[in-house]
Order: sequence, then structure tokens, then C-alpha cells
Amino acid sequence: STGEFLVAQGSVTYIDKLLQGFKPTEVILSKKQSKDFVEQFGSHYYTYFLDEWPYTGDYATETLLKHFEVSSMKGFGVDRMPTGIVAAGVALHYLNETEHRNLQHISTLSRIEEDRFMWLDRFTIRNLELIGSLNENAVTLSDVLDHTSSPMGARLLKRWIVMPLKDKKSIQERLNVVDFFVADRNLRDELIGQIKQVGDLERLISKIGLQKANPREIVQLKRALYAIEKLKELTDRKDATALQTISEQLDACTVIRERIELQVQAEPPVAINKGSVIADGVDPELDRLRKIAFGGKDYLLEIQKREAELTGIPSLKIAFNNVFGYYLEVTNTHRDKVPTTWIRKQTLVNAERYITEELKEYEEQILGAEEKIQALENRLYAELLLSIAEYIKPIQLDAQLIAKLDVLLNFAVVAEKNYYVKPEISESKILDIKGGRHPVIERNLPIGEDYITNDTFLDPKTQQIIIITGPNMAGKSALLRQTGLIVLMAQIGCFVPAKEAKIGLVDKIFTRVGASDNLSSGESTFMVEMNETASIMNNLSDRSLILLDEIGRGTSTYDGISIAWAIAEFLHNHPAAKAKTLFATHYHELNELTTSLDRIKNYNVTVKEVNNKVIFLRKLVPGGSEHSFGIHVAKLAGMPQKLLNRANQILKRLEQERTGGEQIKDSMRKIQKQAYQLQMFSIDDPVLNKIRDMLNNLDVNSLTPVEALMKLDEIQRLLKN
Repeated sequence: STGEFLVAQGSVTYIDKLLQGFKPTEVILSKKQSKDFVEQFGSHYYTYFLDEWPYTGDYATETLLKHFEVSSMKGFGVDRMPTGIVAAGVALHYLNETEHRNLQHISTLSRIEEDRFMWLDRFTIRNLELIGSLNENAVTLSDVLDHTSSPMGARLLKRWIVMPLKDKKSIQERLNVVDFFVADRNLRDELIGQIKQVGDLERLISKIGLQKANPREIVQLKRALYAIEKLKELTDRKDATALQTISEQLDACTVIRERIELQVQAEPPVAINKGSVIADGVDPELDRLRKIAFGGKDYLLEIQKREAELTGIPSLKIAFNNVFGYYLEVTNTHRDKVPTTWIRKQTLVNAERYITEELKEYEEQILGAEEKIQALENRLYAELLLSIAEYIKPIQLDAQLIAKLDVLLNFAVVAEKNYYVKPEISESKILDIKGGRHPVIERNLPIGEDYITNDTFLDPKTQQIIIITGPNMAGKSALLRQTGLIVLMAQIGCFVPAKEAKIGLVDKIFTRVGASDNLSSGESTFMVEMNETASIMNNLSDRSLILLDEIGRGTSTYDGISIAWAIAEFLHNHPAAKAKTLFATHYHELNELTTSLDRIKNYNVTVKEVNNKVIFLRKLVPGGSEHSFGIHVAKLAGMPQKLLNRANQILKRLEQERTGGEQIKDSMRKIQKQAYQLQMFSIDDPVLNKIRDMLNNLDVNSLTPVEALMKLDEIQRLLKN
């Protein structure tokens, strides 16, 4: 536990997004919600079911007020989140009921502000492989970007990746700090060195709050506080306002650090019950008892030496067991030399064991001192933990600031290592990427192979939708994903893999990429595809970025083309949102869309055919493609030559008979012409709606020629205005 307590409320889709982003290890539910939860979110989460009674607003509010010792929730900014308050109250109730009664490390409650962050649904988080992948051993974006120096930074990075910002000022602030660190490598290296000394401060301070921190962890806290003092000095830069703000907020907690320095041994054991945790000079009674315990053992050695000399038994030794404590052991060879004052306690095969009054007296002193030392060290250590716990809030704030600093330093390291550039963020709706690269693919190319860069330009006014055609394996899907990843990276405050990038703020990224079945829910590949596409069509906005790959391939050719065509038209003609869209397809018939829809442009990913071999150039160029090269791809996959020869014969015959492409194109042109003629009646425009209503209400049978002309004149004036 890190002690961070976040609250949110929203739609089922929003909760799904949060579940995908945070990946909780446990979900707490009321018993009556179990079926609904599985239907909505699946059965792969570990769930714990509670009775209904904690799920009431009054009980939840009372639980929170009592824990935080406040009279109102307004100070946390959650007073208008009734459902969120219930969830937060139930979470605390659950912790209390499961023996987590010491929760002082949960010191505040923060609201997740939905409006601050870009919308990424679970399909996008999965399809872009941001923090996880369905493919085993696959490299994700977080794998490429994570060069953080602390576990706190690594956790925060993952959160930033699934929660990109929408506010230009906040994004720019992050980018400026990264730019500062890129320029000042010496400062960057010094800061990274200190952050490595801090360790996992979030988890450590939570353990202190729970009274579970061991002595070595307390010494680690001391080292962390020393590092924080140094970080505070290093970030006190007048030439970097954001860094200076961090410096002002960092608290080295000098008082508690000095107390740890004074009271805890420099190299204590892991467990308190091993002793030697509290330093000498802290407590006079402890020092006295230690002198008895450790001095007493020295005295036992003196007794052994003295008795050996007095009795003439050179092999005499003093030892200890749990049955009768300290004893003198004499071998059978010297048994006749034992004084009569010794008391025999045990006879062995080769020796006998004895005790004396003097030995018992010192045993009682030593053992009594050790028990008292243990009890006293436990008490002093518990008091130290309680005194440190008073600093939980400032140390938690330190942890949050250092995690943020760690991620920004990490972005600078990654930018330098991977040759990323600072993106230009604007309030426009234009996306202009020059020389873009896929951040994950380029890091996994064979040595010596360069990534083929591509430009991407999207503008709601001139080039809203790009239809991308080209054969399989040409790189269409990679181009779609790299565009989405570049936008996302820019809006988390990271430099991007490109020569230049101008990013008009995006509020939602939608992806429909790749095929996958959901057989456990009885859904086919095509049903999954349609579900994801429907989610996009129903939630798009004017600042959305939509990435569509091979829509309609899970059904018949005619069905697939029809659906893909209608989707492109829908996106182009949407009355309220001109969402920027990349649409990769193997349906070359969609190239015809550009003849009537002016904001749709055709591009293709080039290939070169040499001696019946296909070379994938992976370069995006204007214009549509007419060839799929599917048989060539089958050859690359290792299909038998006999099968490939037969496939070529069938292809030639089908092309000669024109059973596919041209007939479909002719049909599409006719449909397109009809759609163009009827377009004014389908667009959701107030003027056109009024004209449509006027025409629908006309009684043609009773209309005179003069009235018809007057009505026509009225319609003409409406259109002109």
C-alpha cells in the first residue's frame, strides 16, 4: 500500500477505463452487484463481496469524517460525488473489517477529475499495448518509456500513460521541465543519483503508519531524508519555475532524520527481536542492562578459566541449554577432579555436566538483563515509529513530488537515448507529424535496420479522413498505432519519436485495430469488431483521433465493404464532430469515396514487385492502391508451392471474369451518386430539416401551380440565406 486514496464516479464505460488503467488486485462489491459486474467487466478480477448495509451515503460519510477527523467532505472536493463517497466509505469499512485498523498513512482523499484527462477506452488501452499485451513477452509502451529510478516513478509513469492530459498549460509545463533536463545533463545525473537513494518512499511510509517497518527500513528512511535534502537544494533553480516549486514543497523532515540518526544503530538487524537496534547512549537503563548482559558473558569466560586452573581440568568448558541453563562440562577423563561443591545435573556417554551457585547467580542476572533489554528496545522502537508517523503527511508529499520528478527525468533520458523531439502543443485541431516512428517497433528492430519514417497530416477542414490501402504486412497497422502513440506521448509530457510534431489537443483516442475473439462471452471476431466500432461511433467528439484498421473483414465481402463505406460517410458527414481519422483497409473500392467526399484523401503504403517478389517499402504516399499481394504474403508464410500455383490460377480466372472488383466499384458509384443526391436530406442541418418538413407537409394534390412556384421561391430563399 502507498497510502494514496483516490475517488471517482461515472458511467460504466468510465469505470471500465479506470479498471483497465489501474488494474486493481482486488475489487470490493456488494453481494447483489456480483452478476452485473461480471456481465459488464468480465470475470478476471479478484472480487470480494460485502453485505448491503455499508453501501449507504450516511454510513460512508460518517466513516470518512471519522477517519479524516473533519466535519465536512467539501475540503476534499468530493462533496458532489455521492456515489464516489459511498465507494470510498466502503473501502475504509473493508480495511477496518479485515484487521487493517491502523490506517493513519491514509491521510487524505483525492478526486480523479475526469475532465482533466484524455479519454482512452479499454479497447484503446489494449490495442495500443500501453501497459500490457495479450501477446506473451510482447514489449509495451511503458516498457520502452520506463527508465525511472524508483518504484514510485515507475508506478506514476504507468498512470500517466493511461491518463494523458487535455490541458495545454499542464502539458507544456511537463514538456518544459523535460526540455530543461535534456539541456542540463549534469543536473539530471545528480538528481537521478539522489532519487535512487530515496527508494520506495511511498510504501515505506505506509509501513511506518501501520507500525510494520523493520529497523533496516527506518535506516533507509534516514538515507531517503538525506537525499531529499540534497534534492531540495538541486531543484532550487530560479531559471526553472516548475523545479523551484518542487524545491519549495520538499520537506527533508530534519527533526525526525536526526532522531533516527541518534537512536538507531547504523547497521541494525532486520528484526527488532534480534537486539542491537537502539543505539548506545539513548536510554541509561538500556545501557546498564547491556553492560550486565554482555559484561556477564565475559565474566562467565573468566569463571571457566579460573575453575580450569583450580581443578586442573584443561578441557573444562561452560555452555548453555534451555533445560538447565549455564553448566560446566567435564569429560570422563577428569571426572575424579570435580570439587564436591559442584552439583551434577546430567551424565553423558563421555562427559558429565555440573552447575554451581555462582554460575546460577550470574545466569539469572544475564538472562534477566536480556529479557529486559528486549522489552526496553521494543518499547523505544515503538515510540520511535509513533514519532515518525507524525510526519506521514509531509513524507507522503515528498514521495509524490519525487515520483513526478523521477518521471520527468526519465522522459529526458528516453528522449536523449531514442532521439525524440519536443512536440508543439496547440489549441488547434490539426495533427501534423513529420518523420514519425513507432516507439516500440523501432526499439526492437534487428541491429543495423532503420525504421522507415512517415508523415501524417490530419485537418478537419481539408484532410479529415485518410483512407490507407496496401497489402498485408506493408505497415498500415504500425502507422495507425504510431500516430496514436505519438499523440498520447505528447499529451503525457513526453518527447516524441519524430523529426517534428505539431499536436492540436486531442480529447479522445479511439482504436479498432486487430482481430480477437471473445469466445468466453460467446462473441465472434466480427461481433467484437462491431462492438468496438459502435463504441467509437457513439462517443466521438470534434477533437477525437480515430484509428480504424480493416473494418468489416470478419464478414462477407459485400457486407464488409458496405459497413466500411457507411462508417467513412458517417464520420465525414457527422454534423457535430469532424473527428480526425486514419482508416486502413484492404477494400480498394473505398478509394471511390474521394470523388464525392472532399475531406477524405487516399493514401497507400508502397511496395515494389521485382522478379515476382514483393518488397515492402513501408512508405506512405498519396493515392490509392489496387493490389493486395495476398498470394505473395502466403508465399512468405511458407505455403506449399502447389497450393500457391493453384491460387494464382484461380486469381487470374476471377480477374478475367470480373466477378469482384469492377462490379463492386460500379455498384458503389451508383450508391454514391444516390447518396450525393439525397445527402441534403440526411444531414442534420436546421435549415435543411425545415425544408424537409415543408416538403413533407405539402398536399401535392391540392397545390395550385402558383402556390407551387411560391413554395419553391421560399425554399430557394432559405437556401441562399
